[in-house]
Amino acid sequence: MILPPEFTDYTSRLFGAVRWEHFVQSFSHEVPVSVRLNPWKAAENPFPDAEPVPWCRQGFWLKDRHRFTLDPLFHAGVYYVQEAASLFLDYVLRQVISAPVSALDLCAAPGGKSTLMRAALPEGSVLVSNEIDRRRANILLENILKQGHPGVLVTHNAPKDFAKTNLLFDVILTDVPCSGEGLFRREPAAVNEWSPQNVHFCAQRQRQILRDIWPCLKDGGLLIYSTCTFNTYENEENIRWIAEELGAELVPVPVLPDWPITGSLLEGWQQPVYRFIPGTTRSEGLFMAILRKQGGKNAFATLPSSLRAQLKKYPLLHLLSDGVPQPEAKGREQIPSVAQALSLSTRAVDFPRAELTLEEALRYLHRETLKLPDNTPRGFVLVTYHGQPLGFVKNLGDRANNLYPKPWAIRNL
Repeated sequence: MILPPEFTDYTSRLFGAVRWEHFVQSFSHEVPVSVRLNPWKAAENPFPDAEPVPWCRQGFWLKDRHRFTLDPLFHAGVYYVQEAASLFLDYVLRQVISAPVSALDLCAAPGGKSTLMRAALPEGSVLVSNEIDRRRANILLENILKQGHPGVLVTHNAPKDFAKTNLLFDVILTDVPCSGEGLFRREPAAVNEWSPQNVHFCAQRQRQILRDIWPCLKDGGLLIYSTCTFNTYENEENIRWIAEELGAELVPVPVLPDWPITGSLLEGWQQPVYRFIPGTTRSEGLFMAILRKQGGKNAFATLPSSLRAQLKKYPLLHLLSDGVPQPEAKGREQIPSVAQALSLSTRAVDFPRAELTLEEALRYLHRETLKLPDNTPRGFVLVTYHGQPLGFVKNLGDRANNLYPKPWAIRNL
């Protein structure tokens, strides 16, 4: 791969000779594939030969690349395919949070960090998973519903929309849009989109996002900032700006020396930040920092138990899911939804079940009509694979009409 000369010149100096050489060599190696198990659905590891990712309880590196779209367990939300560096968020959350919180994932699509957050946060926490782009918000909603935890609300808003409310969060994750340098190895198209001008545009846009959402972080609350890029403009310099201009202190977390994570690369500024660099760590690129907001006592705080009700008070907030699965009305009939099928709540227990073979499960996910065993009750039936719910059919006896959502269907078998 030919990297842009401006990127090579800047980043080689930033990394230093040894780290840069390892980074360049990483392009000739196969990109590692990792997954994170859903602790509420994965009773056992479907990848028994996988190697644990040390900074994530449910994270594993796979020995071989799988065709995940042809695995019904993937569609059932039993696991999520997620890059190993981003799994560091699991470790961070478990280090700094020990009681139920109200949390916001501000730039959440496609949903990897949100589903990880809900798994890592203490029980009783409530998470708002937000995405400003509507198309990406639909993808986010799909992944949140597949995870199945009812303690996640999905919204489609700009950061400034939250600032118009009285909502305050204990934790805000800002995985901000960035120039994507850390994705060069995995997504070569990102190289063509890179430019020094875009780096500086991203850095300024990130500061605007932080200005907009900062009023929604309660005093003493935690901001987790992350990017998938390398330059200091979008990373250390933005963190220094948050600390100096917005009023925050950096929060360190202990890491093991054999992981191995790189610290600050900004000359003369050695604060606790965490870098994952291909060739140094077994991952793609990631930067992360944890900051605690300083200041006086906020007049209003949002308790996790009241967050759902508080959100509904603000019509300007586009709420795509309140975490409570409901049937869909079609005329006078109530059609059970895929959200009910996949939810960890008990809303699907009253329906009869039909276990599918692999071939049948893939046909179902392809939205084909099925023929269930003759002794299957008529009406709405929950179909499962290895005991894991996939969705509903309406069994008519001679055939079962497929109720799997059309936008979710796999295209090719």
